Amino acid sequence: MANRTHTQLTEFILVGLFPNRQPLFFVLFLTIYIFTLMGNMIIILTITLEAQLHSPMYLFLRSLSLTEIFYISVTVPRMLKDFLHLDKAVSFLDCATQLYFFCFLGTTECFLLAFMAYDRFVAICHPLHYMTVMTKSKCLEFSLGSWLSGILLSLFQISYVFSLPFCSSNIIDHVFCDILPVVRLACANTFANEIAILMYGSLVILLPFLLITVSYIHIIATIIKIPSAVGRKKTFSTCGSHLTSVTLFYGTATIVYLKTKSAREYVGTKVIALFYIVFIPMLNPLIYSLRNTIIKNAITKMLKIQ
Repeated sequence: MANRTHTQLTEFILVGLFPNRQPLFFVLFLTIYIFTLMGNMIIILTITLEAQLHSPMYLFLRSLSLTEIFYISVTVPRMLKDFLHLDKAVSFLDCATQLYFFCFLGTTECFLLAFMAYDRFVAICHPLHYMTVMTKSKCLEFSLGSWLSGILLSLFQISYVFSLPFCSSNIIDHVFCDILPVVRLACANTFANEIAILMYGSLVILLPFLLITVSYIHIIATIIKIPSAVGRKKTFSTCGSHLTSVTLFYGTATIVYLKTKSAREYVGTKVIALFYIVFIPMLNPLIYSLRNTIIKNAITKMLKIQ
């Protein structure tokens, strides 16, 4: 009987964000969504059509842009619908599906950023071996490995979360089905789940970040040895966009997901999560295009803007 009671919950209710400003947020997030899709599609098309951009650094960037398109599409269309309706109910299955793809794509992005750092490490620290180490096939293997890691790790995590009994409150104090707010609704001891979430976060956030950090320690050590100030600046400029993207992505992800119980009392978590899921996918095309002359010229050529 207890198990049957636990299965009676069939939907969750999303609280959303600032109920008295829904029309304003609809216009804002729709604009951001369209801008994000256009920006990342331009990056993808430019790299695909421009032969000079078929190097590992740009192929990784194309994979990142593709991930960003799917990533923002997991949450924002549902948010736009909720901004226009009072009924913010989401079915149990839809919530689980949204959370799975959110974790899957977030994990994929973490590993892609790590492999992009490794690419810069090989290019700067071992330039003579770059063409043999970072081949197109190796780049494809790293990209596919990032996606496969996201698929498998997230499947295990979400299966564990939704095996919990949900039999009391169904109010999710968030704008989408995020993992910690969902776990807190379970009518069972969630200590093991919160530890599992912390371990998952450490694996998909801290481990790639550690690889990025080690790569940049070697990169900086190599750049310092360059005798020319112009040479040092030119070499480091190839890492500027990636460093900016890493700082934004990992900074917000760490605040949101490497917390468990303490996050219950942190009101700003919802706002930070919005920055993480909405604004960063929008900013990445700008970060990589505005700071990269080759991409800017290729985009100009593709769009035939003189």
